[in-house]
Amino acid sequence: MTAQKQESALASRLKDSPDLMPILKTGDLVGVKLMEKTGRTAYFEIPRIGTGMIYGVELLNAKDVLKRLSPGDTVSARVVDPENDQGYVELSLAEAGKQRAWQEIQDLQDKDEPLKVKITDANAGGLITELSGITAFIPASQLSNDHYPKETEGDRNKMIGALKKFVDQELTVKILNINPRSNKLILSEREVENINIKELLAKYKPGDVISGIISGVASFGAFLHFADEPLIEGLIHISELDHRLIDNPKEVVKVGDLVQAKIVDIKDGRVSLSLKALKSDPWEKVEEKYKAGDVVDGRVHRFNAFGAFIELDPSIVGLIHVSEFGSIEELRHQLEEGKTYKFVIESVRPKDKRIVLKLAAKAASAD
Repeated sequence: MTAQKQESALASRLKDSPDLMPILKTGDLVGVKLMEKTGRTAYFEIPRIGTGMIYGVELLNAKDVLKRLSPGDTVSARVVDPENDQGYVELSLAEAGKQRAWQEIQDLQDKDEPLKVKITDANAGGLITELSGITAFIPASQLSNDHYPKETEGDRNKMIGALKKFVDQELTVKILNINPRSNKLILSEREVENINIKELLAKYKPGDVISGIISGVASFGAFLHFADEPLIEGLIHISELDHRLIDNPKEVVKVGDLVQAKIVDIKDGRVSLSLKALKSDPWEKVEEKYKAGDVVDGRVHRFNAFGAFIELDPSIVGLIHVSEFGSIEELRHQLEEGKTYKFVIESVRPKDKRIVLKLAAKAASAD
């Protein structure tokens, strides 16, 4: 029986029993059986509904799938139009396959179980892989502590080079976020690691002092593996390395150093640490050494948008504001980075860890 004759017979039957026909909506996934295919159209039986068809662009998109189908074979299809101008249900095979893949991914996320993926490519932002035929992305920030290329922080080319080493390797990940509408699928290796780490962290709390080994140094701080639980890695932010102003964490620590640190915070499996919390704070006794009105020698440490930081001693830095000069250009004209000058202390505020300075009248260099 041809598709057209079967459609007519079904139409007559539905007139007598209208309740037999379910209501289809655009976007529905349906199981269909191939009836016949021609050069321009493919007809499918839709159980309890009628006949569907694929033609035009959808037929072109589905050519690879249709090559593998013979009359009587079943396949999933997506409804493009519940009833087109010819009275058929218009279908799409290409979209159905993609929608089915997203449903499989949603099911995997619902199971919340780790799964293995093979890395196919990498860029400066992370790793590229595939899951159920859908391209997926693992941001570098979602790599495990052992796989994150800490030493490449801030260097795009080095980051890409380090991440390219993972191509063709398998990683165990969890699904972090899916968005079929924007075609985005984000995976995370860190989430798998966090399952175990959260359990290990249960015995620690903020305020605890731990021993650890520096495992990496980046521009923003240093990473530290706990000595008694090597799977746990915390971050010491550059501001928590020392009380003095630091330009580079390598001024304080290097990879392999054994140090003690204080736990500042534990959140979502991440640990924030501090070295300076275990060091005596020079600002507690700053007023014993520096007082308003004193004339002191200070070395220009570096400039910023507000003025310049002036190093008074290795642990105390003062600030001279740009308003003292009228503009950054004039400030840079009168002061040179690395040189020492005479300054007058305008105010000392230990609680704010701030000493405000003015340039001595003669602006004499003390070099």
